[in-house]
Amino acid sequence: MSSDTLDPGAVNPPVARRRSPWRRRVLGVLLLGLLGFAVYEYVTLPSAEPLLKQNPETTALIDQRAAEARDAGRKPRRRQNWVSLSNVPKHVVYAVLTSEDASFYLHEGVDTVELEKAMQEAWKQGKLGRGASTITQQLAKNLWLSTDRSLFRKAKELILAHRLEEALPKSRILALYLNVVEWGDGVYGLEAGAREHFGVSTVSLSVAQGAILAAMLPAPRKRSPKSGSRALKKRAHWIIDQMQAAKRLPPEQASAAQAEIDRILSGKPESSDASEEEDS
Repeated sequence: MSSDTLDPGAVNPPVARRRSPWRRRVLGVLLLGLLGFAVYEYVTLPSAEPLLKQNPETTALIDQRAAEARDAGRKPRRRQNWVSLSNVPKHVVYAVLTSEDASFYLHEGVDTVELEKAMQEAWKQGKLGRGASTITQQLAKNLWLSTDRSLFRKAKELILAHRLEEALPKSRILALYLNVVEWGDGVYGLEAGAREHFGVSTVSLSVAQGAILAAMLPAPRKRSPKSGSRALKKRAHWIIDQMQAAKRLPPEQASAAQAEIDRILSGKPESSDASEEEDS
């Protein structure tokens, strides 16, 4: 056998053997480090159990918005007034669920079907977009996380959503969400949102007003009733249509609500100016 036929086999295998153990060691260290980091992050994430009986004094989102305001040279604005779930009209609850999480009472914190669709879309686009977040996930993000769209933040959000579902009944999760979610610049919670945008208390919200507030939630700082947002109007009408289709509203009440949405969002004078309330 000639030396030419032996050279590749004689030279290449020893090189591969010399590098392979080093590569395996590096890979093992990296995997071990990632596992350790994941375990550390998991055990240091907050517990949801205190929220069973206590309302949070602040949230990560409120603190983030305050920091953003100070960085911009503005005084942080916070309007928040807690309201019990029993004082929220049914039609307002239905509007929010229709807009944000129609399967809220069916899932355990994560809508796996919608999450799979969102991940497939993220894979195609090369980035994590909006959507697929349940009310429980949104609550977890508002309470403890930031607004960035990284996969790492999303992973923590899923863990915290599971903890919320394990520790709290659905009614408590919904009550917390309705009281901390952003409803405009410096406006947090349904009661503050109702007073800010319509000058009324939550208990007095009409079907149309509830639909408009629910329609604001995908972009609450951009879609105010006075913004002239066509997306807000379109979504508010869609919410009423969905509520009627689900037999949450009779046809005549749905028709009246649609007309009121047009009136409110047309820029015609409303009953009173939105008021500003002190923090509760």
